[in-house]
Amino acid sequence: MRILIQRVQEGSVSIQDKTISHIDQGLVVLLGIEDSDDEKDIDYLVKKLINCRIFDDEDGIMNRSLFDLDGELLVVSQFTLQATTAKGNRPSYTKASKGDVARPLYEKFCSEASRLLGKKVATGQFGADMKVNIINDGPVTIWMDSKQKKY
Repeated sequence: MRILIQRVQEGSVSIQDKTISHIDQGLVVLLGIEDSDDEKDIDYLVKKLINCRIFDDEDGIMNRSLFDLDGELLVVSQFTLQATTAKGNRPSYTKASKGDVARPLYEKFCSEASRLLGKKVATGQFGADMKVNIINDGPVTIWMDSKQKKY
């Protein structure tokens, strides 16, 4: 399971020019799922995400987490994060899970993040052609992969 975390001043998801989700200060997370992923990957990444200290403290040091900030979270499923680019110029998406596997894991990721944050998590629409708008703050963009975890 891979996530791309973007610290934002605001973020939103639109489908056919209609905004379906919007957040103010917080994180926009793009989530890529592969067939070998399970609830252990979710638990690991959600805890890392919620507690990742990438927001400035009063001294301008990135020392505060989303939880500390009481910030908002927007999670968007994005199969292209599982792309492999080793051969040729056209990325392969064979590692990305199909909807029957990915959708329940995406929903579980969002519900677990919501439970730990103690608030609703904004989402995209699984499988839809979405427009994701962000105002990246910093910019701060971080990539995490549950298969490369170190405790």
